[in-house]
Amino acid sequence: MATSIMQRCLFPGRRFIQCIDYKSVARRCLLSSAYTNATIWEQRQKEPHSLGQLAALMDRTYERKLPVSSLAIGRFIDNISSRDEVDQAEYYLYKFRHSPNCWFLRDWTVHSWIRQCLKYGARDKALYTLKNKVQFGIFPDDFTFNILIDSFIKDKDFKGACSVVEEVMLQESFEQISTQILSLHALSKYLATQPELSWQEEGSIGASLLLAGLKQENSIGFSARLMGLALIGKVEFSRGIHAVFHEMPLIWSSGYLRRAVAVLQAVSSDFTGVQISEDALNFMEKILQDLSAISDGANTQNDSEMHLDEEDQLERLKLPQYISSFRELKERLQTQDKIVSRSLESLLELLPISEESDLSAYRQRMQDWGDEQQKLIQREAESREKSKRDAHTLRAAQ
Repeated sequence: MATSIMQRCLFPGRRFIQCIDYKSVARRCLLSSAYTNATIWEQRQKEPHSLGQLAALMDRTYERKLPVSSLAIGRFIDNISSRDEVDQAEYYLYKFRHSPNCWFLRDWTVHSWIRQCLKYGARDKALYTLKNKVQFGIFPDDFTFNILIDSFIKDKDFKGACSVVEEVMLQESFEQISTQILSLHALSKYLATQPELSWQEEGSIGASLLLAGLKQENSIGFSARLMGLALIGKVEFSRGIHAVFHEMPLIWSSGYLRRAVAVLQAVSSDFTGVQISEDALNFMEKILQDLSAISDGANTQNDSEMHLDEEDQLERLKLPQYISSFRELKERLQTQDKIVSRSLESLLELLPISEESDLSAYRQRMQDWGDEQQKLIQREAESREKSKRDAHTLRAAQ
């Protein structure tokens, strides 16, 4: 995985999407109402149950040191009807995750949990359980990620949206075009607010930009890669390479600023029809200026405190070379007319193309979930009948 990312950074695919006539695509904002509308989900066949009875059943089961079934926790989530019940469900999700059946939390239950949180104004709970996924078992699919990101963006909570995008990055779930578009839009909007970022946030945002950008073989994709590599390079320069790949799906070899420069080199030399966003160039230029100032004011005490090893020190010494190469390549791109004002947000205009396939896949997934759920219900009924017969046989024998 790491090797493939390195190859794509240094030797991007030769096939890419040609420049799109954005005027021919209907302008839009975010996901359409057809995409986010929960009507189809609400109309599916589900079992009505009393939450009190389900809670009592699960409590008794846990007290007897027996595993709670995935159907039981799924029924509890499906029958939430208030904000307070969302809090109760959080407790039982935690209990289920720490039970012998922890691996069997169903995909439709995760989707239902996010839907219920959004429905009853508990988006903070959705984000909390997602950020603490190991404790709650919340690993959403692409469609579920999309509706959660979209919810934050529509409320102009770009920091919250980026928190979800970080989870997409950590799960390496940038497979759907719609997820890539929403993620890059959220990241672009958040960075436009010029937030004060910690080095951990710089690393996660940089990784998100890079991994999402690698999925787009067009001008926006290359611009996102440039910004992502520059941010990660900043973390590498100030904290060392070990801080870059720790708990991140990134390669562990040094030289992220070099890879950023290589993106510009590739656009100027190898790709006709691909351009770099002016915002992305300004973004990298600002980072290089900041790093130059850090380098000029650095002292050995700070270096030792951050435990920079010899490889990190050697990478630092290459900063003047990277700055020189960046300026040279920027001038070359200007001469080649390969710098455009279009930002990452312009990808939003491609959402209608991806929504149709997403909705089709979602309907099929719902059908598959329903079929699997019915099989589990049938198996549960058969197991209960067998238990009753066994109990009756035992009583008769006595």
